[in-house]
Amino acid sequence: MGKTVIVMPAYNAALTLEQTLRDIPENLRKNIILVDDCSKDRTVEIAERLGLKVIRHEKNRGYGGNQKTCYMAALNEGADVVVMLHPDYQYNPKVVGYMAGVIENGICDIMLGNRVRTRHETLKGGMPFYKYISNRFLSLCCNIVTGENLGEWHSGLRAYSAEVLKTLPWKDNSDDFIFDMQFLVQSSYYGFRIGDIPVETKYFAEASSINFKRSLTYGLLTLWVLLKFLFRKAGFPVSIFPDIKRK
Repeated sequence: MGKTVIVMPAYNAALTLEQTLRDIPENLRKNIILVDDCSKDRTVEIAERLGLKVIRHEKNRGYGGNQKTCYMAALNEGADVVVMLHPDYQYNPKVVGYMAGVIENGICDIMLGNRVRTRHETLKGGMPFYKYISNRFLSLCCNIVTGENLGEWHSGLRAYSAEVLKTLPWKDNSDDFIFDMQFLVQSSYYGFRIGDIPVETKYFAEASSINFKRSLTYGLLTLWVLLKFLFRKAGFPVSIFPDIKRK
């Protein structure tokens, strides 16, 4: 089996980090990298006490910027599969082994944790109603435009093969939240196989979540990324879809 590295983009995760780590399958706890984006709490102190490899940003680089550091560090560690898990305990960490296994067995190149198995479960788990509606609408748009058939496109629990990370031009993507959408739409454009798995999620005070204003901005930017995808498919040059030859 290949090497799986779990990366944690962290910001003020002191209250949930230990609980998140405890629910990660024991055989996957030996290769975990936490990237701290200038937390104002004891995130770094706790991570080091728990024996995690910690990388600290000197200044806040944003959610996308944090992920860039995560993925570069994982590839430098020789990862074959990289799982991104938020340390805020919003996503159930018990599924990460299954996600990595699907990739290791050559079934998919990318796996997402799908928070929306049913409307009842999703709302019961605490997802705000406006986020549920926007999630459903934007995910439908993404599936129609790209031809994929994913349960949702906006999950923060993701697993990637090393080939994906070595191929996509993600280093030039945004340092903000739209990084995730750019990454997935690029993955679809370049022909990587994307799958998903149901995952329990929890919404509570300590779990990270963007507010309504930033959610609206994210939604509009998502539609803009999809429009760029259509332009590129029509043959027009688009910066986030450069000419790339897959190995």
